[in-house]
Amino acid sequence: MTKRVLLAAPRGCCAGVDRAIEAVENALARWGSPVYVRHQIVHNTHVIAALEARGAVFVEDVAEVPEGARIIFSAHGVSPAVHTAAATRQLEVIDATCPLVTKVHREAVRFADDGYAVLLIGHAGHQEIIGILGEAPESIQLVETTDDAASVEVPDPGRVVWLCQTTLAIDDAMGIVDVLRRRFPDLADPPSDDICFATQNRQTAVKSIAPRCDVVLVVGSPTSSNSKRLVEVATASGAGAAHLVDGAAELDPAWLDGAEAIGVTAGASVPEVLVSHLLDRLAELGYDQVEAQSGVAEPQRFSLPLALRTG
Repeated sequence: MTKRVLLAAPRGCCAGVDRAIEAVENALARWGSPVYVRHQIVHNTHVIAALEARGAVFVEDVAEVPEGARIIFSAHGVSPAVHTAAATRQLEVIDATCPLVTKVHREAVRFADDGYAVLLIGHAGHQEIIGILGEAPESIQLVETTDDAASVEVPDPGRVVWLCQTTLAIDDAMGIVDVLRRRFPDLADPPSDDICFATQNRQTAVKSIAPRCDVVLVVGSPTSSNSKRLVEVATASGAGAAHLVDGAAELDPAWLDGAEAIGVTAGASVPEVLVSHLLDRLAELGYDQVEAQSGVAEPQRFSLPLALRTG
C-alpha cells in the first residue's frame, strides 16, 4: 500500500484574518501591552494563545475595558450597539472587521433603508451574525435552514433580499436560497457574493480531493465556522471520513488504520505553520509522499485599519 497525502490548496490565513492578526501585533508593537480586543480576533486557539502571550487581552464586553483605553474589534464585526457602548466609555476604537464582513453590514443597512425584508442566511450565535442583525433588527430575519426558509414570513413578498454569513458552506447557502426563491420569485440577490473568496477556494479544493481520500483532516479550531464547514464538505463530497484537528497533537493514529490516501486542508484562520506540523506528524506515521493540489491564488490583501496607518 502506497501511503500518500493529498494537500488541498490554498494554505495560510485569508486576507481578512491576516489583517486582523496584523492589527493586534502592530498595536502591541506600537503601544505595548495591554491591548484590549473584543472577542477572539480570529477563531483559532493557537493564534489567540500567541497574542495573549504578547499582552493582548480578549474580552467579550466593552464594559470590561478601562474607560479611555484602546480596543480592537475582531474580524467578525460588531453591531452598532457595541460601537455606541465603546463611545460611551470613551474608548479609542481600532476596527479590524474583515472588509468582506463590513460589506455585508452595509448591504443590510442599505436594503433595510430601501424597505426590503432582509433574510440573513447564517448560524445563530455566531459573532458575525450577531453584528449584522444589530444593524436593522426590525428588518432582518435569520434563516438557518431550509425549514426556516420554507416558513419565514415577510411584509411584502415583492421586496425581499437574501444576504449571507461569509463563512458558510456554499452548497448549504444555495440550497436555502433555492427554497426562498421558490416562495419569493422576486427575491433579490446580494450585489456580489457574500461568502468570502478564501472560504470558497478552500471548499472547492476539498471537493476536488475528497473522492480520492480515505480520510480528510481539516486543521482548524472548534470555534471556527469555516473550518467546521470544511469537514462537512469533505464528507458530503465523498471522503471516507473527515476530522477537525486544532493541531498535530490532536491527530488520532487510529483514524488512519487501513487508509492509503489522507487529505489535508485548513480553515481560513489557520497559520500555515500548523499545516506544516500536521504534515510532519503524518510523515512520522508513514505518509511522507505529499501531492500538493493546485488551487486558486489568493493575491488580495487588505490595508491595516486607518488608526494603525497614521500617527
